[in-house]
Amino acid sequence: MTEQEQTYDDGRARNLEALLRALADRIRELDGQGRLLDQAGELMRLIGDVRSELFHYEVRITYDTPEVAENRRIVREAEENSTDSWQTSEWKPDEDESPEW
Repeated sequence: MTEQEQTYDDGRARNLEALLRALADRIRELDGQGRLLDQAGELMRLIGDVRSELFHYEVRITYDTPEVAENRRIVREAEENSTDSWQTSEWKPDEDESPEW
């Protein structure tokens, strides 16, 4: 699977929004004509198309590209190691008040 197939770009998101709006418009249109249940087969097909695309959106919007996954790994490791690598200092603020010249 290519990276493009695994991610969900803006164009595909706009198409999903259009599908959702088209379904909503069709439901309103059929409802206004009093034929909402007469077209159950058409609505099932439209709902299936939207459902499938919504599933792809939900799964792929959370996909990390290899670059993003590597960046997350680096940050996670830095956060885990940050508390272990810092050593406390013996320095006290009052020690530097009278510098020796």
